[in-house]
Amino acid sequence: MWVTAIALLLAFVSADNTPKIERISGSAGDVLEDDPVGKLKVYVYELPSKYNKKLLLKDPRCLTHMFAAEIFMHRFLLSSPVRTLNPEEADWFYTPIYPTCDLTPTGLPLPFKSPRMMRSAIQLISSNWPYWNRTEGADHFFVVPHDFGACFHYQEEKAIERGILPLLQRATLVQTFGQRNHVCLNEGSITIPPYAPPQKMQAHQIPPDTPRSIFVYFRGLFYDVNNDPEGGYYARGARAAVWENFKNNPLFDISTDHPTTYYEDMQRAIFCLCPLGWAPWSPRLVEAVVFGCIPVIIADDIVLPFADAIPWEEIGMFVAEEDVPKLDTILTSIPPEVILRKQRLLANPSMKRAMLFPQPAQPGDAFHQILNGLARKLPHDKSTYLKPGGKFLNWTSGPVGDLKPW
Repeated sequence: MWVTAIALLLAFVSADNTPKIERISGSAGDVLEDDPVGKLKVYVYELPSKYNKKLLLKDPRCLTHMFAAEIFMHRFLLSSPVRTLNPEEADWFYTPIYPTCDLTPTGLPLPFKSPRMMRSAIQLISSNWPYWNRTEGADHFFVVPHDFGACFHYQEEKAIERGILPLLQRATLVQTFGQRNHVCLNEGSITIPPYAPPQKMQAHQIPPDTPRSIFVYFRGLFYDVNNDPEGGYYARGARAAVWENFKNNPLFDISTDHPTTYYEDMQRAIFCLCPLGWAPWSPRLVEAVVFGCIPVIIADDIVLPFADAIPWEEIGMFVAEEDVPKLDTILTSIPPEVILRKQRLLANPSMKRAMLFPQPAQPGDAFHQILNGLARKLPHDKSTYLKPGGKFLNWTSGPVGDLKPW
């Protein structure tokens, strides 16, 4: 009976296979299409190549992993019209450092040297330029796309124990990690999407009138037996609950396999699951939006990318982690007209552009959304600038290992 009902739903939403496009109404649509040029000026510090280019030469894989926004943001700013070569007229200061470009043989980032690298870079700019010292970094921004941002650890318990690197407490952090009321997310941080390769996704585009014949789609881990052998910690049990409840459900196309048709399959699906893993975010969120698959976000308290510009409540579905066993009932209860509107909004090119870091940059892309976020924080509050002799930061606080030279 259920399968028959879903077959009718699939037929309904695919009846007119050419997706209509709807612009998000009101201020959110205006924000999404903002042009930051002329609203801010950014000074890019010139750092020795050991902080950036040499790391990339050592391991070119850094260009394609999901943390690569730190590299492409640097490249973008070097030729951006918002860049100024005169630091005296700058609104913001950017330190080009690639703290995640230290990969294991399997391609996972090792964050253990990152705090020392970051301290070293800050010591350098504070010694060679006067701008850090006048604000202790309050008019500086850093791209920190680690699992838990500037807490610099991939395990949440240890990230919480570490906290944000003390020297970055006044800076604006541009990070993929976002979770409300979490020690690894400072108020005022800018949450961004993880990097997903635009050219690769473009190469796997299928005709837009292809019917969406898959109801729910997911490919990825359900258990992390190497790091969580008992199975209760990884994804707070949410992915395990998806598998145990729906592995035999014909409405759910879920597997640990990662087929060569992964991108094509997402374009044939109505709903794409985006559950938390070790961190609440993953590239699936980007892929779902780009491919017009309604993201089903399973990550309590997540702070989503560019939430002041992208209407996540209108384009996605939010399911509480504790409600995963009811996922089939929740999704089959959504009226077809609601599904169709979400698909129309997802079909809007501006929605897709905002999630990508294309080369070359395009108006409205993730680079521009970051600049818009920085521009909206201007003018700086008077508390940004320290009184003569004023200090907030403690250069000797933090774990002893972080204080060693890099």
